[in-house]
Amino acid sequence: MKFTLSWLKDHLDTTASLVEITEALTDLGLEVEEIIDPADTLGVFRIARVIEAGPHPDADRLRLCRVETWPDGPDGSPEEVQVVCGAPNARTGMRGVFAPVGTHIPGTGVDLKPGVIRGQASNGMLCSERELMLSDDHDGIIDLPEDAPLGQRYIDYAGLNDPVIDIAITPNRPDALGVRGIARDLAARGLGVLKPLPVDPVAGQFDSPVSVTIDPALRDKGCPLFAGRVIRGVKNGPSPDWLQKRLRAIGLRPISALVDITNFFTFDLNRPLHVFDADKVQGGLRIHPAQGGEELPALDERTYTLAPGQMVISDDKGPESLAGIMGGASSGCSDETVNVFLESAYWDPITIAATGRALKINSDARYRFERGVDPAFTLDGLELATRMVLDLCGGEASHVVKDGSIPDTTRAYTFDPSRVGALVGMVVPEDAQRATLRALGFTLDGDQAVPPSWRPDILGAADLVEEIARVASLSKLQAQPLPRPQAGVPEAILTPLQQRERAARRMLAGLGYNECVTYSFIDQGAAEAFGGGSDALRLENPISSEMTHMRPDLLPGLLLAAHRNQARGAADCMLFEVGPVFSGGEPGEQQTQATALLVGHTGPRDPHGARRAVDLFDAKADAEAVLSAIGAPAKLQIHRNLPCWFHPGRAGVLSLGPKRALAVYGELHPRILRVFDLKGPVMALSVYLEDLPQPKARKTTRPSLVASTLQPISRDFAFVLGADVDALAVVNAAQGADKTLIEGVQVFDEFTGPRAEAQFGPGMKSLAISVRLQPHDKTLTEDEIEDVSRRVVEKVAKATGGALRGQDSA
Repeated sequence: MKFTLSWLKDHLDTTASLVEITEALTDLGLEVEEIIDPADTLGVFRIARVIEAGPHPDADRLRLCRVETWPDGPDGSPEEVQVVCGAPNARTGMRGVFAPVGTHIPGTGVDLKPGVIRGQASNGMLCSERELMLSDDHDGIIDLPEDAPLGQRYIDYAGLNDPVIDIAITPNRPDALGVRGIARDLAARGLGVLKPLPVDPVAGQFDSPVSVTIDPALRDKGCPLFAGRVIRGVKNGPSPDWLQKRLRAIGLRPISALVDITNFFTFDLNRPLHVFDADKVQGGLRIHPAQGGEELPALDERTYTLAPGQMVISDDKGPESLAGIMGGASSGCSDETVNVFLESAYWDPITIAATGRALKINSDARYRFERGVDPAFTLDGLELATRMVLDLCGGEASHVVKDGSIPDTTRAYTFDPSRVGALVGMVVPEDAQRATLRALGFTLDGDQAVPPSWRPDILGAADLVEEIARVASLSKLQAQPLPRPQAGVPEAILTPLQQRERAARRMLAGLGYNECVTYSFIDQGAAEAFGGGSDALRLENPISSEMTHMRPDLLPGLLLAAHRNQARGAADCMLFEVGPVFSGGEPGEQQTQATALLVGHTGPRDPHGARRAVDLFDAKADAEAVLSAIGAPAKLQIHRNLPCWFHPGRAGVLSLGPKRALAVYGELHPRILRVFDLKGPVMALSVYLEDLPQPKARKTTRPSLVASTLQPISRDFAFVLGADVDALAVVNAAQGADKTLIEGVQVFDEFTGPRAEAQFGPGMKSLAISVRLQPHDKTLTEDEIEDVSRRVVEKVAKATGGALRGQDSA
């Protein structure tokens, strides 16, 4: 919404500065997006006098001018400069517009510098209108009257010093789509007084030859009121200079006096109007739903085909206007128009919005009607517009013809002054609250407040509080600490699950992963690939065709993010997300996961060969780190009861038992990579944050460090096993040989393949482990060490069927 400062002052009697007005507008909720102040670009151009204009000694088409300037304004001292000018109308004694050295010329984008043109110095410029971006005229420099005050700023002399303010209007404030509505808000803030708007009805001189009729189907919803009158004997031509300047300032092109008047009322009073050439209207005007298939050539030089039910204004020969949106070309006004029908109506916002969207028409009228104009101002707007037409175009007006009535928008809400403090936290005296509401047009009757007809957004008592608070200025709201429910150090407010989410998120970020936040909605194909996609997880009203189902896992969103990264050249990435997943549509069928994705390689290429492809052990290490961060025990079982989207031979499940899985890690199935068009290798891990049991006793301190003064002992064992035996089975068996002395077991070598089978037999391999013994109260003897070693061999043999490699080879 654009308007000029002088336009605003037509409605607001104020002495406030431009800065004060714009700051108040933003504070009131009418955010100022731009201020176009002519003084910023044209303020340095001043009126100067050409003392002498003679021919250039070395150029036939150039003039050498001695120019008298006033760089400090009319009250300063004049200075004489020499200017080389190419304008044919430059002459001795003329007064023009001078730009000194250093000035930016908006029409050319050039910054003036001292120059030498054909051997003659030139220090400044005498300007044309195009160089000041006032018009396209560049046939000569600006030639001012002899009484033009020397030294005065040209924008002040020409009346161009009128800043343009552009504000953003929220959908709930249709009243601010008119300059008067903006002035009303500023007056309520105290930046001036709202000027009265007298409505002097124009007496009709004859009966209107054009009648109006509303179809019964539209009286209640569509067009409650349609009014108009014929004005005959008008003279349509260019509108006055003041009107053209205002329209140009806000970006509108002046067309003719009649059209410019309707545009002026649209922006001045938020009252869209339309004028028909009455001589082109056959019979009366009828507002009715379209039958479908009718064609209307509109004023935007396009032809629209109407759908059934769309509101249209027709005469006896057919459609003449799209109701509340755009007029028709066949009944438009021209310079030859002498009789017009001036129309003012109230249209249903929803009907206008539906028609405008269907036909893809954006017009100033539609923009206002679909948000809601003032229904009570329909007839007053017609009278004011009639008066302006008569003043600018002459003629005489008929009696007003109308059909329908002004819709009753009266409603009242309880006004409770104490609610301002309760809802907003501001202290506003009751007298000030009542004064604010009255200044905004509300009617107060005891504890009842009746909103004005131009405020359709006021729909409850809370809206009254909002109006009071924004006028009082929410910037004055003082921060107040919330009262503490109890003295002392407050208890923790995070739930155990929230604490786990935070711990998992911090650990994954510390490991180098980048956090993602993806939608909980995915397409059906991706959901089915991860065990979902059922009707129970289908959305009733999806926001797009690619977001139809609730996600059964976090991996689809991360895989899509990885695909977008690879498509943009980022082949290696580490991503994670902590969020909910859904197994059904009922309460309790939602779980929280921490899922991470490793794609590509461990680092950039380097000359040392440190770069390698990520593998399942990277995923396993990170999964164990997350589990440790959320309090899982260090010793967990590993099995291969895997989800179908993991590689069956390159993944594992960390669990507390056969049925309590805590995490899954490993390489994703090649089928998944093809679905998401990803280049591998791709590893993933998912930690089920809710499946880890809560500790039975909450400890506030860490356990004490247990350190022994005795030296640990390591013994290595190599076993010959079946190739299908898991290394974990060997580690667990060895660990169980002596839970007191054995501190740790680690695999350090594996010998497999054809050479191993040639040495040990078909289907066999060799696995080497290191067992670390930690004595506690005394140094172990050789016999005690041999006893533990014997039990390790027996445990492994019993659990796996393997034999010590030295014994087997013997």
